[in-house]
Amino acid sequence: MTLAISQLRQRKPLSFDEFLARYGGDDRYELIDGEVFDLEPTGQHEEVAAFITAKLCIEIDRTNLPWFVLQRGLLRPANASITAFRPDVAVVDREQLSQEPRWPDQSILTLGSSIKFVAEVVSSNWQNDYARKVEDYATLGISEYWIADYAGLGGTRHIGKPKHPTLSVCTLVDGEYKIQLLRGDEMIVSPTFPDLRLTAEQVLRGRR
Repeated sequence: MTLAISQLRQRKPLSFDEFLARYGGDDRYELIDGEVFDLEPTGQHEEVAAFITAKLCIEIDRTNLPWFVLQRGLLRPANASITAFRPDVAVVDREQLSQEPRWPDQSILTLGSSIKFVAEVVSSNWQNDYARKVEDYATLGISEYWIADYAGLGGTRHIGKPKHPTLSVCTLVDGEYKIQLLRGDEMIVSPTFPDLRLTAEQVLRGRR
């Protein structure tokens, strides 16, 4: 996800309800540890997110799964009272939504069991995608998480040196993510979508 450090820094952390009242109707913003971040996606960022969405929708429809792709909804981890992520792409299990207390009225998820897959597209500030969200999405029990770093902006300890455009496929194993770094024509192996036939380059370019 593209994260530009917000010009709207607060003197004190915002609560989730305060954030929702001020920014909940605008999908440009998310809340991390009480700090508001202004999401300013580039054109290529949106192309990559749209490409991932399109390919996953095809797989969901083909396999007749009770899932759908949610874009720009809020994910509020139950163990983080002043955090509300806004994943670029989230695959939601429709059959689990009856357990979500806010879903009937708002596009807000709180339970990892509702989410089968998430993807974040990196455009500027990469730290949250590679660190904070890796930890929180694993804690939530989300089985698969992609970090699509189309410009190779992540730190060298995350994508190596020299830095190149990289797709990180994070698969949950014993409560932690096992991370595979993919580049170029390397094929993606997705446990959530095993019949998906895409290379890292196709995802990172946002086109076949």
